[in-house]
Amino acid sequence: MTQTTAGALAGLLIVETAERPAGEYTGKLLADLGAQVIKVECPKGAPTRHMGPYHKGESTLFAYLNTNKQSVALALEDTGEQALLDRLLARAHGLVDDHSEAWTQRSGLSPDHVARRHPHLVHTIVTPFGQDAPQDLQVLRSVNVINAGGWGYHSPSEAPPDKPPLKGAGRFLPDYEAGIDAAMATMASLLRLRRCGKGQFIDISEVEVQLNRADAVLGRMLAGEADPSVARTAYDMGGPGTSFACIDGHVFLFMTTSLHWKALCGLMGDPDWSRNFRQDWLEFDCTPANVAAFRQNFASWIALRHKHAVTVAAQKAGVAMVPINTAADLPVHEQFVHRAFFQPADHPTFGPVAYPGACYRMSATPAGVRAPAPALGADQGELSA
Repeated sequence: MTQTTAGALAGLLIVETAERPAGEYTGKLLADLGAQVIKVECPKGAPTRHMGPYHKGESTLFAYLNTNKQSVALALEDTGEQALLDRLLARAHGLVDDHSEAWTQRSGLSPDHVARRHPHLVHTIVTPFGQDAPQDLQVLRSVNVINAGGWGYHSPSEAPPDKPPLKGAGRFLPDYEAGIDAAMATMASLLRLRRCGKGQFIDISEVEVQLNRADAVLGRMLAGEADPSVARTAYDMGGPGTSFACIDGHVFLFMTTSLHWKALCGLMGDPDWSRNFRQDWLEFDCTPANVAAFRQNFASWIALRHKHAVTVAAQKAGVAMVPINTAADLPVHEQFVHRAFFQPADHPTFGPVAYPGACYRMSATPAGVRAPAPALGADQGELSA
């Protein structure tokens, strides 16, 4: 591994009993910032060890979510194993979990039990609808969360009406979003612990995180400017913009004002067909027929362009157009290369790999990959430390 500088959270011990991407990503963010994160797994290993995609027989998802962590294996349905975990928690600063209330009760890790036994702990639990939700809502999956929060319809917006709503959002988007909030709340509470010597319980609802990410569309509904609707188009931003195919991929166009239209016409060289539209058509004549006519003509024009060249020219002209990057595009993206976002490291099975880094750069205590995801039970000695 390339990262050797001590991280901002060095000296803090976090126990992670999470078994889903939401909790594991929370722990990863803390570990990448320098905390010692001990992952407690069942004897068969965390479920994410057995989730694809795979490379050389190992889960790449697990490899990403568990960098810089240690692993111990415990059967928490056994009271003796619970006692081992209890001793580990006695010297920890935080506990990260993502299980339902029923599981925490069986495992001796309910918020009330942890608060009585370890009042110093910062105890964070990430669940789909929060700890006070009905049991059947606490065991839902990411696909349920992303639709309950509206983002199955909204990402991407302006999706073709004949296509299913789950089109653009990543498989674990709500997990990652909730993990970010959970990590921030945990770090704020760890600072309080350092200053006041008191722990606390943090209850993260993944759906509420999704709702907090909702943009101006929901705001317009709340303000009474738009009627609430269950239609899949309710989250669309409006206008004729959508995804368009070009020579080497796709671009996304956002266009809602006469300034956007004027700039786009200039970019296209003022084609004859553009004169069929009023200059202010986006504000006052954005009819379904005009939207369809624009999309048909623009699709023919953009199909002959390369996505990076045309979007650079568009942005310089004042047109809100961006390339739709693929996984292959990202490691060679000029800005990511400039910021060294992808960090080269060695994995014992994969060999040399490039890990996605953090979206922030800290000069004295940079986040980074110091160690690959651990083998199951590789650090059992920590239980007797």
